[in-house]
Amino acid sequence: MRRRQPVSLKDAWAGGRVTHGVWSALDDPVAAEIVGRAGYDLVCVDLQHGFAHLGSVGRILHALHGTPSAGVVRVAWNAPEQIMRVLDLGAEGVVVPMVDDAAQARRAADACRYAPAGTRSWGPLWGDVRRGFPEADEGDRIATCIVMIETAAGLENIERIVRVPGVHAVYVGPNDLALSLGLGRVPLEDSSELQEAVEHVMTTAHAADIAAGVDCAEPATARHWVARGMDLVISARDSVLLRRAVDEAYLNVAAPAGAGRYR
Repeated sequence: MRRRQPVSLKDAWAGGRVTHGVWSALDDPVAAEIVGRAGYDLVCVDLQHGFAHLGSVGRILHALHGTPSAGVVRVAWNAPEQIMRVLDLGAEGVVVPMVDDAAQARRAADACRYAPAGTRSWGPLWGDVRRGFPEADEGDRIATCIVMIETAAGLENIERIVRVPGVHAVYVGPNDLALSLGLGRVPLEDSSELQEAVEHVMTTAHAADIAAGVDCAEPATARHWVARGMDLVISARDSVLLRRAVDEAYLNVAAPAGAGRYR
């Protein structure tokens, strides 16, 4: 299978295009490829809260390379060695959780770019059959750094975070942000205070000319925030999609409405 031309998410945002994504939690290249062919702009392999790990992410990204979706990885932590490693394995973007301030954002951004712009070490593992390995400037062009705002500290420091060179987008994790703000385990849809915080992150990012995104539990929530101006929304998870599809298939064939043996 011929590998498609790598996608630059930041180029899409610069062109004014909204990008829709799905989380890849299952440690399975076949599942990732199926999801990648569904039409999403990006599939984000979740090393923080999913089943995949550094030993398996390369195979999943390789499967995504044959689909229209960009292969993105959420690393488990803001560790430069993890960020560099997943980029070498073929990630076209990195989502970095729990970024609290500009120094942490700079550490993430520097790990995504080669010298002199950053500190990423040269060592890509995938190359194009016709062109060989990418040049450093192409690697910098493709690699997209997305930092997550999901703590009270990150919200407080958002104006400095969005101005860190090499940060291309900020992405709100509303569940952890709600907990950090003392709101408890409240859905984004049910908290005006949380919605105001998300709106503030978005407007601050746009003022700095970078993209903004938010994690959404449901497609309806994603549509709402796209209408508000968000550039990136992730509104599905492969494991949840599989569970819902299996439930529906079983209920349609073998069970009365609302029934199920394992609930």
